[in-house]
This record gives sequence, C-alpha cells and structure tokens, in this order.
Amino acid sequence: MSDKKDRRGRQVGLRSGPRLALVLGTAATLAVGATMVFAPTASAGTTLGASAAEKGRYFGTAVAANKLSDSTYVGILNREFNSVTAENEMKWDATEPSQGNFSYANADRIVNHARSNGQQVRGHALAWHSQQPGWAQNMSGTALRNAMLNHVTQVATYYRGKIVAWDVVNEAFADGGGGNRRDSNLQRTGNDWIEAAFRAARAADPGAKLCYNDYNTDGQNAKSNAVYAMVQDFKARGVPIDCVGFQSHFNAQSPVPSDYQANLQRFANLGVDVQITELDIEGSGTTQANNFARVVQACLAITRCTGITVWGIRDTDSWRASGTPLLFDGSGNKKAAYTSTLNALNSGGNPITTPPTQPTTNPPTTPPTTTPPPTTTPPPGGAGCSATLSNNAWNGGYVTTIRVTAGSSGTNGWTIGVTLPSGSTITNAWNTNRSGNTGSVQFSNVAYNGRLTAGQVTEFGFQGTGNAPSGTPTCAAS
Repeated sequence: MSDKKDRRGRQVGLRSGPRLALVLGTAATLAVGATMVFAPTASAGTTLGASAAEKGRYFGTAVAANKLSDSTYVGILNREFNSVTAENEMKWDATEPSQGNFSYANADRIVNHARSNGQQVRGHALAWHSQQPGWAQNMSGTALRNAMLNHVTQVATYYRGKIVAWDVVNEAFADGGGGNRRDSNLQRTGNDWIEAAFRAARAADPGAKLCYNDYNTDGQNAKSNAVYAMVQDFKARGVPIDCVGFQSHFNAQSPVPSDYQANLQRFANLGVDVQITELDIEGSGTTQANNFARVVQACLAITRCTGITVWGIRDTDSWRASGTPLLFDGSGNKKAAYTSTLNALNSGGNPITTPPTQPTTNPPTTPPTTTPPPTTTPPPGGAGCSATLSNNAWNGGYVTTIRVTAGSSGTNGWTIGVTLPSGSTITNAWNTNRSGNTGSVQFSNVAYNGRLTAGQVTEFGFQGTGNAPSGTPTCAAS
C-alpha cells in the first residue's frame, strides 16, 4: 500500500478516515453467547476496557497485523482494550486482491488474536470508494455492483459469528455544504447501492450489527444532516441498519464541536446505536486530556452509545503521528490523555442495562414501517394484492427483494409464490415465513406486516445461491 497526502501535503499512512480531509474530520468483551469476560489481567476500573465494560460498553483500538510481533504494542493491546478493529486488513484490496480470490491471512491474525484474548471484533469496512483493488477500480455499472455485492456477501459470510458489528459502507457522503453523496464508482452504479450493500450484509451475517461510518459528521452540519436523512429513510422502509459510526478525528482546526453529544443523541433517537469508531485528538497536555474526557463523557451520557475505538495505540502508530493524537506515547507510556480518559470512564454515566452482545445468527425480526397509501389508483391486484421482485445478483448468488402492494380491499395477510430457476436454492430470508427453498417457494407474512390498507406496501427479502428468480410473483390476500 502506498501512502497518501492530507490537505496539508503531509504523508500519512492509509486508514479509513479522511485521508484528504484532516482539517475537516474529526472491558470486558461480550463473546459468543453474551458471556462477559475481562481481558487478561484487567481489574474493573483500572484499564480502559474493564472500566468501559462496567458501563456495558467497549473501549477498543485499531490494530495492524504487522505490529502483533511488537511486544510493547501487544502488551498494551491485551491489557487495555476489549474491542479490536482491523486497521486495513479487512478492506476490499486486502481481502479480495483479484476478483473472486479471497485472502484472509492478515485479517485472521487480528481476529484470532482478539478472540483468544476475550476481545470483541468490529469489521471494517465492506464497501468503500477507496482502497479498492485495481480490478474493481477498472469496473463500472452492473459489473461493479455485482462485484461489490459478492464481496460483501463473501467476506461477511466468512466471518459470520465472529464480528459484533460491521462498517458496511464507509464515507459515502461528500464534504462541503451540499449534503450530497460522494461521486464515486460505487455511487455511479445507482443511488440504491448503500441499501443494496446493507441488505447483502444482513443476509450474509444476520446477527451482526450493521453500521454506516463517516467523518466530519460529529456536529450538526449539511453532511451529518444528509446521513441522518438516509438513516431515517432506512429505518422507515425496513432497510437493515443498526448503528452509525462517527470517526471523530479532531485537532485545533476542527475541535470537538459544541453540539457533539446532542448530535450523537439525535441519531440514537432514530433507533440506532451510535459508536465512536476512529477517535484521535491532536495535541498534548491538559488541552488534549480535557478533549478526550469530553468525548468519553458524551458517549456515557447516551444510552445507545455502545463504545469508543481509538485509531491506534501509541502516537507513533497513528496515521497522524506528528500530531501525537493518541493515549500512549511512542514508548508506550500513558499520557495525561490516558488518565483523563480512564477517569471519565470511571466517573459513571448512563449504564446500558442490556449490554451489546456478540450477535446470534437469527434472521432480523425488526418490523419495517410500511409506506402510506399512494394518492393515485393502486396498482393492479384488484381486491387482492400484487407483488414485484428486484434482484442484486452476482456470479453464484443473489439477494431478492419482494415488494407487496395491497389491492383495493386491503389485506389481513398475504401469500407470495416465487418459482426459482433450476439449481437455485434459498439460504436465508427476512421479514417473512417461508415454505421450501427450491423450485416453487411460498412466502407468507409475519405478525407485523400482514395487515395492509388499500395501496399500502411492505417488503421482504431472501438470499440464495445459483441464478436469481425473474418474472412476476403471484400474490394471494386473505
């Protein structure tokens, strides 16, 4: 990997945050089965992870596989943190260097190390405009969309049950005052690409929390408003999104905003978790220490702020090393910022009564909000109902979304029939009951989406292997 320059022209190492936007940006772990375990040698209140765990949260760090042979680095990692994020090793260029050929060795080193030390793992990142392999950079349109969906599916499936939360889509909104989507090769495949990525991730790993992650969204501004609107829309339409990540890269030019806590809270009020995913704060001494404490206090004050990840361990490990932005100096000594952070964690806050757990693999059950009746005449379906399907397909697999529309009499329940191509098999479904997985398959409503008024719409979906179905599904209302 080559280095990139920030807007000041400094060379910085690759990571997920705003490589070109430095002036803009800003324990116990819960293992499989929701068993709470402390990292080795940690005592409650004496380390970052253990103190965070007392509040039902995590305190994590970004880890580079090539530093796992550094005894000082590993000593701090094992002692202080109860959550781990791979710095670069789970990104597209690292995990699929050539199309269809996946490489997990370095990512596995990090995951295995974390799990052997009772630390949870955040997955970062499945779909991103940057750090794509060369073969993906040269693709566009349907070919790129299918390749992206296949990548999301394959990587999330490989780590299924080992990842507590995925950054499914990273940095999809542009900087500046417009609140627009970033112009990227992924965006040019269609405005629904983010939704498609989230649906594919849910199908591949139904138990993991699914997050959208971005920078320069720490206070209320045009960019954070645009992300807020997207999350609000996803929640209303039943698109699977569970959390929003705030990178929180701060310095003197972009300090912790005055409305930081209020901004996180408004996202939490949408019904998603909020996570501080890539925290670093340039500076030193009391000013830096106070800023770290302020961020921690903001998280603790929000019930749905489930944890904090600092982007690196020692200052010398940081992509912003010259700004000394972390909690340990280059020799591994605790800084004043470490002490203020631990004190803030120990000072209390809003405890999470049901801590975030390592997910199960059950399909999602959160009821989607159905759309209101249209003002025009309902589509064909008479007194019954009608259904349409749409596919996101790749070589060897697909995700299908079925849209059910009630006819003029509404429905108390519905049954959908879909005929699969020969060799196609359904592996998972959500927001529906299913009978069969090959050939002629019937789907029926679940408790929360069967009763529809005239013209009202609901959606469900399924994932399969082989070729995707086509044509118009049958729909029978009751």
